[in-house]
Amino acid sequence: MFRTKKEDQLKYAKSSFSQSGEDLIVDFIFGQLKIDKPGYIDIGAHHPFYLNNTSIFYKRGSRGINIEPDPSLFEKFKKFRKGDINLNIGIGEEPGVSEFYVMNAPTLNTFSKEQVETYKSEGNYHIKEVKQIKVDTVQNILTKYNGGVFPDFMSLDAEGIDELVLKSIDYNNKPAVICVETLSFSSTGKGVKNNEIIAFLQTHGYFLYADTFINSIFVSSDKWSNQ
Repeated sequence: MFRTKKEDQLKYAKSSFSQSGEDLIVDFIFGQLKIDKPGYIDIGAHHPFYLNNTSIFYKRGSRGINIEPDPSLFEKFKKFRKGDINLNIGIGEEPGVSEFYVMNAPTLNTFSKEQVETYKSEGNYHIKEVKQIKVDTVQNILTKYNGGVFPDFMSLDAEGIDELVLKSIDYNNKPAVICVETLSFSSTGKGVKNNEIIAFLQTHGYFLYADTFINSIFVSSDKWSNQ
């Protein structure tokens, strides 16, 4: 019986850092677009590797901008993603300072008080601390750190303010690929799909390329048709 050698297995294996393999899907898309080292902006980056959609690209030489408002989580980016621009801020409709709710489950940290109430209704979740965190607009960040140009890829997981972020973008200057969480939080598996986000991006020149149920991956129709 034919047996595949271990080294052959490793040659074709693919490793993912994402929650549900989103980084491998995005990697395939950029292969189709012939973009070898995509730049990125990761909003709500959380951790340099764990559940991270851009780590796979960083390890291959890509560089980008990581935005993580939680100061304790941010420290790991300074240590492990030194080649990136790492910002300990949040995204807002205008520059300023906003209340940031640090939850007992760090993946649920949010700027949205309404989102906090949703968490509480779903289980034993509570606020550990409220921090005053600097926020800035997406466009200001791009102007300051990327010559005003949107990177190729935007990963967005902003826990309750994803729509605010998406609606603040100038779609004359947009990423080729967007990965955004489109399922509401539920500890009992009863999350609801946010079809408004999907419809909004479709009206702004994107098509839904893939959906992992938790996250949706969109590709610019113009970029795809010109490959």
